Amino acid sequence: MPTLLGFGAILLWAALALLTSLTTRIPLFEWLALTFGLATVFSLPILLRRGALASLRAVPAGAWALGIIGLFGYHALYMLALKNAPTAQAGLIAYLWPLLIVLFSMVGQAWRRWVLPIAGGLLGLLGAGFLVVDPSEGGFRSEFALGYGFALACALMWSSYSVLNRRYAGVPTVAVVVYCGIAAVGGLVLSLLLETWVTPTALEWVGLIGLALGPMGLAFFVWDYGTKHGNVTLLGALSYFAPLLSTILLVLTGRASPSWALAAATVLIVGGAGLAALGLRSGQRSEAD
Repeated sequence: MPTLLGFGAILLWAALALLTSLTTRIPLFEWLALTFGLATVFSLPILLRRGALASLRAVPAGAWALGIIGLFGYHALYMLALKNAPTAQAGLIAYLWPLLIVLFSMVGQAWRRWVLPIAGGLLGLLGAGFLVVDPSEGGFRSEFALGYGFALACALMWSSYSVLNRRYAGVPTVAVVVYCGIAAVGGLVLSLLLETWVTPTALEWVGLIGLALGPMGLAFFVWDYGTKHGNVTLLGALSYFAPLLSTILLVLTGRASPSWALAAATVLIVGGAGLAALGLRSGQRSEAD
């Protein structure tokens, strides 16, 4: 069940690109402040439940640092990558995080048991590459090095957060409300210091509210629970469904066109996830024997 809940976050993240496309006019830190702020407001009923606040008293400082830096840092780096490099290349580099989750979570394990999960993760990466690489961009160019660096840091940030989060399995998921609240305050302070505030339009509010309810709201809670109590390696492999489902959603809403790349990615991503799941199941059976 925890792994299934974690997969729910992957489904919610499929709407991230579509909803973000409605809010691209909003400056980076204002965007972070509004999305995290709305997510905090929507999540307050969870925090106000009986015993919820008391459960946070024993949360160690390391868990607070990991949660706040993980959520805020990943999204800040992701947006900076998109602003400083072509979307296709930056997106591909940023989407190394599922593969990194698979690799990081297997440290210390007998490598023979994890050949199939690694192969599945690599197939998923290749499938994601079909979705985001545009030959017309001319490949990687030195003038976009800063953006590529942000994208790589983004991948390292989210994969590290997801794997290290398991060390704090005893921390209640309600702490995510506080993570979002502090991230919102940080975004607001940086926006007031560095940016000119932009008043969102009605359509932009739709995008912001949608983000706060799903990809940058509920998704954090189920991912937190899934990475703490579920199979992190399998979640990493299954995460390649996010770019696939995201592209399908863009096609269905008329913001992208169907292509051979989408068909190829479907085969690679579904096949890679299945291969990883098969390998993990085989490994678990071997341990049981």
